[in-house]
Amino acid sequence: MNVITILYCQSFFLYWKQVDNNSNNSNNSKFKKVIDVRGLYCPEPVFRTKIEMEKMTIGERLKVVADDPQSEEDISRWVNRNGHELISVNKKESDLEFVIKKAK
Repeated sequence: MNVITILYCQSFFLYWKQVDNNSNNSNNSKFKKVIDVRGLYCPEPVFRTKIEMEKMTIGERLKVVADDPQSEEDISRWVNRNGHELISVNKKESDLEFVIKKAK
């Protein structure tokens, strides 16, 4: 079982969230990692995305789930500036889901 532990801050408290990357949900199987940055606001979602992308190898995909409306512009701009590929941005209720492919 491949479990990823994610630290995030909400209302000045730190929480740990575990994401099971090997769940039966076939949608998550196309991603190397899934990070949940809900509850974080600029610039933290971009920083967390950058840190995870640095750990990945070329061609791997990262899924980022955010709820800060500004993240759509911030993460998209960061991806383009750094030469990666933004595969998709989906809005689901108040959440934004980004799929990013590491290109360099």
